[in-house]
Amino acid sequence: MQEQKHRSGFVNIVGNPNVGKSTLMNRLVGEKISIITAKAQTTRHRIIGIVNKPTYQIVYSDTPGVLRPNYKLQEQMLNFSLSALEDADVLLYVTDVVEKVDKNDEFLSKVHQLDMPVLLLINKIDQTNQASLETMVEQWKVLLPKAEIFPISALNNFAIEMLQKRILELLPESPPYFEKDALTDKPARFFVAEIIREKALLLYQKEIPYSIEVGVEEFKEEQDIIRIRAIVLVERDTQKGIVIGHKGESLKRLGIMARKDIERFFEKKIFLQLYVKVEKDWRNRDNMLKTFGYKLD
Repeated sequence: MQEQKHRSGFVNIVGNPNVGKSTLMNRLVGEKISIITAKAQTTRHRIIGIVNKPTYQIVYSDTPGVLRPNYKLQEQMLNFSLSALEDADVLLYVTDVVEKVDKNDEFLSKVHQLDMPVLLLINKIDQTNQASLETMVEQWKVLLPKAEIFPISALNNFAIEMLQKRILELLPESPPYFEKDALTDKPARFFVAEIIREKALLLYQKEIPYSIEVGVEEFKEEQDIIRIRAIVLVERDTQKGIVIGHKGESLKRLGIMARKDIERFFEKKIFLQLYVKVEKDWRNRDNMLKTFGYKLD
């Protein structure tokens, strides 16, 4: 009997903000790798999640939603999305039944020019009817004629298995790119910071979540506990006051919410200390962006 060849490849997920890319990523990887909230621009980095089986390794990559940048941080976020068009073996372009078909046509024309396999995923199909969906499929056939179209619901796990099967068929024969027990290329501290930032997005209103960055200053793993000290960065003194809240109540709530999820993630008891620091206009400062892993050209 012929031995089955090993397949490996990079499957990059791109699309506009809020179409469900991170929900899809977590569904495909089978673990919560990307943070998810209803707010746009939740994902800021390019995040890798790895699926390992004896005969294949799929390296999924979640990217920030494509937008027109207003400050340097958003420029870097767009760079992450553009880089995903260059190094994929398979590209997943995610749209949904809500957004206009020709939204962000500049990015779309770049996708149109690619000669790699493109799977166009129309997400959230539970929010539409058959006739509207058929119209949408026809419109997308015109816009991306080479793409294969998959109507899906990432949230409800609809057609995900069929999608996974097709991705596997498209992967090239190759040895694994990462160790076979790897789940991601990111260190533990990255996920701590992302979990805290996710809770901040859920907890605070208006511009506050977008002005927040989280840095993990200490991560000490002991036998039965992990001790973590993290800094919550904001841009202005007024924001610092809002993040801390009356008698420190808001910061305390943020800490409790984050600690529960971090404990779930590491399956270990967590001692978490949070501090708030003002770094004026950090989103436009190259040195700050480098510190937080937003690589510059």
